[in-house]
Amino acid sequence: MGDRPQRVLLINGSARSEHTCPGEMSKSYRLVELAQTELEAAGIDTEVLDLSRTISKYGRNIHPCKACFSTAAPLCHFPCSCYPNYSLGQSQDWMNEIYPMWLRADAVLIVSPVNWYQVSSPLKAMMDRMVCLDGGNPDPSLTQGKHADIAKQVELDGWNYQRRLKGRLFAVIVHGDVEGAKDVRRSISDWLKFMEMAPAGPKAELDRYIGYWEPYATSHEALDKDLPIQREVQNVARTLRDALLAHHDRQAIPGSELVQPRNK
Repeated sequence: MGDRPQRVLLINGSARSEHTCPGEMSKSYRLVELAQTELEAAGIDTEVLDLSRTISKYGRNIHPCKACFSTAAPLCHFPCSCYPNYSLGQSQDWMNEIYPMWLRADAVLIVSPVNWYQVSSPLKAMMDRMVCLDGGNPDPSLTQGKHADIAKQVELDGWNYQRRLKGRLFAVIVHGDVEGAKDVRRSISDWLKFMEMAPAGPKAELDRYIGYWEPYATSHEALDKDLPIQREVQNVARTLRDALLAHHDRQAIPGSELVQPRNK
């Protein structure tokens, strides 16, 4: 990593935006700003991936994953070759810009609301499309494009799962209003750990309720008054900061040099 500043990718997982209906900033974005202030005060570079732009900005499309990986790992190309598909009008795929954001980052901090016991639609779409970063085939000629039978034989002959995000640190903040915060936080953390990313520490994973069973109309006021959760979010950022400064070399993370006995 040399002498350059450490870089954190901050991801706002909410689809709600002040730039379109409903015309109001999300609480997730406000929490991202709190974390960003803490990290930048420590001299850490930040980049924000605001997934609400899939709703409010032209051309920010995250098309659905076609599950090529489930047919055979080598059939899933990196970067994803499923899009653009001009014959079906599936163009302007934002993932071509999102993949480099992840690869540039030394750590990732995801802030997500709870939507019906799950993450939001754009966050889930991105998560699905991230599959090619963790084992995807960098050489489409190996499978002669998208030939399933060839890809299956390549996998059976022994496939090298390239863990492109291995050793990077992560933090997760999930907030809800009635149910599901802990389960959503666990699902995001499990996904990141499966890609062999490392949690920054116990205080880097947070699930909380803002305005528990209170009206949605006063949810921002509830966040304004909830000073403890604001401080907890700052502590998440500080924990990530400390972990980054302690692990300039990603190989210093315990267990990062170990080889998994199985991939799939």
